[in-house]
Amino acid sequence: MSLELGSSGRKAALVPFVLTRSEHTLSRRHIDPDALKILFRLRHLGFTAYLTGGAVRDMLLGKTPKDFDIATDAHPAQIKKYFANAFIIGRRFRLAHIRFRGGKVIEVATFRRDPGSDDGSAGGEPGAGAPTHAFGTPEEDAWRRDITVNALFYDPGTAEVIDYVGGVADLRQGRIRVIGDTAERFREDPVRIWRVIRYAARLGFRIGAEVGDEILDSRQLLAGCSEARLFEEFSKDMLGPQTRTVVAGLREFGILSLLLGRIGSAYESDPGLFAGVSALLDIADREKALHREPGLGEMSVLFFWPWVESLLAGTPTDPATILRKEFMDAEMAVALPKSLRAQAIDVMVLLNRMVRGLRSGNMRWSLRGRPQYPQASRLYFLIEQHRAPAEGESFESLFHQAFPERPLRESGRPRRRRRRKKPALQ
Repeated sequence: MSLELGSSGRKAALVPFVLTRSEHTLSRRHIDPDALKILFRLRHLGFTAYLTGGAVRDMLLGKTPKDFDIATDAHPAQIKKYFANAFIIGRRFRLAHIRFRGGKVIEVATFRRDPGSDDGSAGGEPGAGAPTHAFGTPEEDAWRRDITVNALFYDPGTAEVIDYVGGVADLRQGRIRVIGDTAERFREDPVRIWRVIRYAARLGFRIGAEVGDEILDSRQLLAGCSEARLFEEFSKDMLGPQTRTVVAGLREFGILSLLLGRIGSAYESDPGLFAGVSALLDIADREKALHREPGLGEMSVLFFWPWVESLLAGTPTDPATILRKEFMDAEMAVALPKSLRAQAIDVMVLLNRMVRGLRSGNMRWSLRGRPQYPQASRLYFLIEQHRAPAEGESFESLFHQAFPERPLRESGRPRRRRRRKKPALQ
């Protein structure tokens, strides 16, 4: 039976749409063996346990999941009791991280629901002294999620895919749809606006006209989110796949200027600048696909470099001071940590010197003593050569090829510090 939605987007029936084993290609062979062990152990103990979230979505699309998350009716204390390698995390809603060798972590969460103001019984952990948590049923857990394609369950016992929210139909049609009333869900948590754009970009799905219009109407709500939370989402985009496509989606909906102030406005209004950042992010995405993932510092440099390069046109006498001032004046809602911003500025100052040095043949080789020099050398290849350096390659090797007659050291004698003459005794 198909799930029907009312005009408000709320559920009109709780009977799920079910894909039987013969109706889908998802197989237990595609599931992480440790995740399967957890699922079957919970079932053996009498609990309901499903694979959920992005893992089910990706496997139905024929992709390899990055994470395997589990939803169950077992409470966190019960999970901790039966799994010695489980660690309870979280304040607002506790869940379990089950850890394995090699750093692998599988997240196991209790089914939950959106707590209603008309019901004070939240089903929290008894006697723990912790805040109450709105534990719920599988149906309620599906309906409290953000988008339909992330709210599917896979039952390992029956090999069925269980859909309470119309996610299977949306997967088949390649669309992103918000669960429930879109305007209300955006008001509840404006970061959902960002997530909708991210998922559409990464999956190559379309955002329907109704959801798109609501994004335009509600996007200003993002300005009221905490700087730390916005930075967390920014980090996900920088470190995750398809960064170029995600940033293009944010630009399309006018989100960059809200998040990044003057920098975002420059990328939205200047096609040349945005073409530059798109090209660099495309190179970074290729590096990620080859499992040579740039870190957050490197991704930040690549993202801001076209804007920085335009600021440093000419011959600025103190580029570091200029960049520090411009970042402070940019009025960004996404607050970069001071350490990350300082590191990025140091690298970009070195990059600026490298670019000018390879064009002019004049380079201050004393800069090789700077801590950020190796990182700047690698990024120079990505930015100017459009590729990662091969083994043994460095900025010095490029300079030597271009100017074989120039020594890779400072010319002349090192300067000697003048000693001040002591004043004559009176």
